[in-house]
Amino acid sequence: MQEIIELEERGWRALATGGDAGRIFYASVLREDAVMLFPGGLCIEGRERILESLGSQPWESYRIEDMRIIRLADGVATVVYKATAQRQGSPLYRALISSTYVREGGWKLVHHQQTPA
Repeated sequence: MQEIIELEERGWRALATGGDAGRIFYASVLREDAVMLFPGGLCIEGRERILESLGSQPWESYRIEDMRIIRLADGVATVVYKATAQRQGSPLYRALISSTYVREGGWKLVHHQQTPA
């Protein structure tokens, strides 16, 4: 299960790097039918739409706390945690986050949700 924690952390690092780092990382882990749910009722469905939506402004800083894994079945697990992050010129963002991964060869991200905290 440590692999899933590392994947989630790599995702944050990629989104904090800027450029195409986030798209490159998520292209390697998103399943074709992935769904992402964000505050404000934003639902993005499908690998390609998610990749297109990744913004170009990186996170300037982020902190991940209380990360833990919930094993749902063989080859299926959800990571849950609290994140605090900030982009340059934007207010602090706090959210409770869950990401569900399925092992299909490697781990694939199938569901991600952020709830304001």
